Amino acid sequence: MSSVLVRTDADSGVAVVTLNRPERLNAVDLAMAGELASTWDELRFDDSVRAIVLTGAGERAFCTGIDRDAVVPQPNSPYAQDDPLLGIGPKANDLWKPVVAAVHGMACGGAFYLLGEAEFVVADTTASFFDPHTTYGMVSAYESVLMAQRMPYGEVARMALMGTAERISARRAYETGLVSELVAKGEALGAAAGCAAVLAGYPTEAVQGTVRALWAASEAGRSQGIAQAPHLIALGNAAGARQARLFAGRSREYRLRG
Repeated sequence: MSSVLVRTDADSGVAVVTLNRPERLNAVDLAMAGELASTWDELRFDDSVRAIVLTGAGERAFCTGIDRDAVVPQPNSPYAQDDPLLGIGPKANDLWKPVVAAVHGMACGGAFYLLGEAEFVVADTTASFFDPHTTYGMVSAYESVLMAQRMPYGEVARMALMGTAERISARRAYETGLVSELVAKGEALGAAAGCAAVLAGYPTEAVQGTVRALWAASEAGRSQGIAQAPHLIALGNAAGARQARLFAGRSREYRLRG
């Protein structure tokens, strides 16, 4: 079964893209990364689709980032890091149709590559957000750069540095601006689809031009931050064996920060 499902509605002009690995909490393996890139490319050329909703299958998670079982060979150089998640977002694939994320359950780590490239986020009350990198001896670089475009510095810093010890509640995410609308349990997809239908009903050129302008407004700071990311990751990440030990020994307890 495909790890990315696409359902289009010709009447509304909205496509719903669903991350479809619920048994792995919609973690992204290399196959899903490739499917996401292909999906965004196909949607670029489908003129019947004018707005997109991105969500995750199952009840437990929107996305939990890179699959821990994914094997990503790395060049033996501190100046080069291969990150398969860099190509999973719509903007990375030159898609300028508006994307609304519908989040329920956990969204953590590499999920921010996707949330950072959505226009806005709708979440239900089950949603929680956290960044586990530091807990596992890893640098939060790309994720933090993208979230710094959406949240106040102190909020991004706390999330990135506190690791798995703390999760941001849906309410707190709404208060800090990461989430634009907070809805009751199970209603995120419907609310996001309603917003997308409105956007799809407007003149396409005006909508896509606005998306591009908004992205350009934060492009300089984002590009500078991302340019530093490979070196910081190469210098700061623990060796793979130590990361595995830290992951295996992590505490299952956390504080939900409201």
